[in-house]
Amino acid sequence: MTTTRPGSKGVVPSGGRAGRRALGTAGWLGAAGFATALATLSTLTPHRVWGWCAAAGYLAAALAGGLPTRRRRALSVGLALAGAVLVPLTALLATGRAQSEALVIERSAATLLHDGTPYLTDPRDVTDYNPYLPGMTLFGMPARLFGDGSAPARLAGDPRLWCAAALVACLVAAHAVLRRGAAPAGSDRPLGAGHAIAVLAASPLVALPLCVSGVDLPLTGLLALALALAARHRPVAAGLALAAACSLKWTALPAVAVAVALLAAGPGRRAAVRCAAVWAGGTLALILPALLVAPGPLVEQVLLFPTGRGAVPTPATSPMPGRLLADLGPAGWGAAVLLLVCGGTAVAASLLVRPPRSLVAAADRLATGLCLAFLLAPAGRFGYFALPLLLAVWARLATGRPLGGPAAEPQAPAAAAGPRPPEPTPHHRHPARAPGPAVSAGRRDRDRRDQRGHPHPPVHRMTPPAPAGSPRKAAT
Repeated sequence: MTTTRPGSKGVVPSGGRAGRRALGTAGWLGAAGFATALATLSTLTPHRVWGWCAAAGYLAAALAGGLPTRRRRALSVGLALAGAVLVPLTALLATGRAQSEALVIERSAATLLHDGTPYLTDPRDVTDYNPYLPGMTLFGMPARLFGDGSAPARLAGDPRLWCAAALVACLVAAHAVLRRGAAPAGSDRPLGAGHAIAVLAASPLVALPLCVSGVDLPLTGLLALALALAARHRPVAAGLALAAACSLKWTALPAVAVAVALLAAGPGRRAAVRCAAVWAGGTLALILPALLVAPGPLVEQVLLFPTGRGAVPTPATSPMPGRLLADLGPAGWGAAVLLLVCGGTAVAASLLVRPPRSLVAAADRLATGLCLAFLLAPAGRFGYFALPLLLAVWARLATGRPLGGPAAEPQAPAAAAGPRPPEPTPHHRHPARAPGPAVSAGRRDRDRRDQRGHPHPPVHRMTPPAPAGSPRKAAT
């Protein structure tokens, strides 16, 4: 059954809205199930606080999706935001509870201001290690600048708020870049920037890390902005965004190859080389000072500790293939690293053989590479997968692609396909009316006489009727 919207040019299936409502309700119910499971199984207090609050908010959002009101979508998102972000974040900020990552960022800022480096020279405990690159220290600076000990100062300087602000700013900028350019290939009805960001913030992919730590949010925003800039053929700005992302965590490195391949498939090699050059120069400028001041602590805490080779064991012990291999000893650790290199090589080869040509395709390729890296790394956590999933979901919300749809590539221009062959003339068509250059009747008769042994039927031409009273030739 179909209905026509007033003022529209086409016919819209009447079941489309019902299907979208059912999909939204199912999504909120799934999020409620995840939050409930986390609150029940987790031993971390911030996770349990978030889980119970978010489960109530998601259930309310699912119920609001079935209300007979025109504002049910906005009401559902608002209830989900209240339950998954506003209430748990306020409770955690008021009690000063957070994961150790937020405390590490704050301490790295204090160490930078005191010693000139964000890394402790003699770390002895897990919380003494700073596994982030120097750029992450920026989000701990407000706590040092506002840190007079009062409650308002602690709230204003909390790194989670600044990490969330960086994510929102980057996503708003990415939507603005996409809106100024041409419409994405195959896009239908992209969500507005405000609604898309609200949906993402209410989802567990953003709400959980926002409330408990926040360290992956600025990285995700910068990667989304870099891909949007590369998709709109702005290599210099994309290189700067990639440099900023690579100054936060080393997991941003696969995005450089994807953005360069996207540019090479679009404007060409010059744009790709320009982006790579800007990225290399910007990353070197942001990391080199810390590397020169304390090279040993940086290598120990940023490279060795996350891969399980530091003096203190890493707490990232999720039972994934790479971690299980690393637990077998030095040989298993080497096998995990070898598999990690092979996976990265396979993704790089796919970029050369079939480079992405759209934002969604680039986000999917980056998500694939990151998932392989997290699975095969000698140490990792299941929470790391929120980054690739968030990038894939954001790209579809920003371009109007369905969340379950494939990453279609833009079609090549018709001129590049070559000239079309001439269509054969049907047998029932009269020879005199066949397409082709105009040829006189006399020349056609001469050509037929020259082809001996291949008689042709006479061409019947319509002659005008003879005028009345004129003599007619008698038929024999």
